Amino acid sequence: MSEATPNNVEPAGSDKINYRRRGARYRARRRAADILFEAESRDVDPVAIVEDRVDLARRPNAIVAPVAEYTREIITGAAEKLDDIDEAIARYLSEDWELHRLPAVDRAILRVSAWELLFNPDVPPATAVVDGVEMAAQYSTDAASPYIHAVLDDIAQSRSADNPMNQEPVDAEGVDDEDLDDEDLGEDADARS
Repeated sequence: MSEATPNNVEPAGSDKINYRRRGARYRARRRAADILFEAESRDVDPVAIVEDRVDLARRPNAIVAPVAEYTREIITGAAEKLDDIDEAIARYLSEDWELHRLPAVDRAILRVSAWELLFNPDVPPATAVVDGVEMAAQYSTDAASPYIHAVLDDIAQSRSADNPMNQEPVDAEGVDDEDLDDEDLGEDADARS
């Protein structure tokens, strides 16, 4: 998704985001969105892509980055629950939009974040929403972030309908993911793909 300079050092004054400064889970989410996008573009099973990448990463002199355990969890979960995820996303799109008409990158980002909101109680809803919005800002059009934020916020609120303490809209500013060690989630080197 991004070009890296030798040793992942960006030139002075670079506007590129340093993903190493983000948590391992954020990098795992990004990789999951990449894989979902690739799977849809190539019309292949995303779980098969992950399995291939895991095998390739184990080879001596591997040029493919190891796949983080959390990336595998997202891909497996999203593949198993794709119909439920797509139904939830479609429910909160404006009436002028249909899921199949969205850009593929937006669908991939929405699916990763919606899976976390709906099926991973370990991820705070605000984290799933904010990271989805940040990925949209980085990889999609300027128009994507606001509607992705709205859809994910609606999904988050519907999930917490039984808990009045969680009813406030999620603000896309200032929420950081917990920074787990790479060892906790598996290595996910951004320089190799």
